[in-house]
Amino acid sequence: MPAHPAQPARAVLARPLARTLASRLARTACACLTGAALSLAAAWPALAQTVRLDTTEGAIVLQLDRERAPRTVDNFLAYVRAGHYDGTVFHRVIRDFMIQGGGMTPNLQEKPTRAPIPLESRNGLTNQRGTVAMARTSDPDSATAQFFINVRDNAFLDQPRSRDGHGYTVFGKVSAGMDVVDRIRAVPTRTQDRYSDVPAEPVIIRKATVEKAP
Repeated sequence: MPAHPAQPARAVLARPLARTLASRLARTACACLTGAALSLAAAWPALAQTVRLDTTEGAIVLQLDRERAPRTVDNFLAYVRAGHYDGTVFHRVIRDFMIQGGGMTPNLQEKPTRAPIPLESRNGLTNQRGTVAMARTSDPDSATAQFFINVRDNAFLDQPRSRDGHGYTVFGKVSAGMDVVDRIRAVPTRTQDRYSDVPAEPVIIRKATVEKAP
């Protein structure tokens, strides 16, 4: 827009300068916002590695270790985000060993799963009390959705000491709710259909959610 005739010449000259400064400020602000967004995106994997399991016995919080078990953690988070664990049970509970769940409904019907993942048991994490690991068959690369929480130190499940030389992948630990795990380990169990060590009253994972850092 042309300058008003009554305006002094320096005001007219100041307008292009103001537009230049405004443009630079806008670019700087945009760059700052973009940088913040990139920083948040870079931090997101770390923020997204805590999972909360709301069960009929209380809440269990799992802190996942993506640095040491990247494929296993990504697989677990994919099942959480898909709602796979919601409504499943801890179907195998052995008081002095572990509690296992994540794959069956209360009537012991196994839920469909995605393709199995490679074993990551050589990552330096051990099957200590309070750690979470993937369940599998005799095939080392057969883990899908089922997991277990160790209720005691189970060194014989670690790769160096395992009978089959492969071991079981530990991918995180209980960061809150170990008292809930201990309540679950103590529930009465029975044999149901072809399964043993089944809780007499279903222990249900009502909902699994990915937690965000405050």
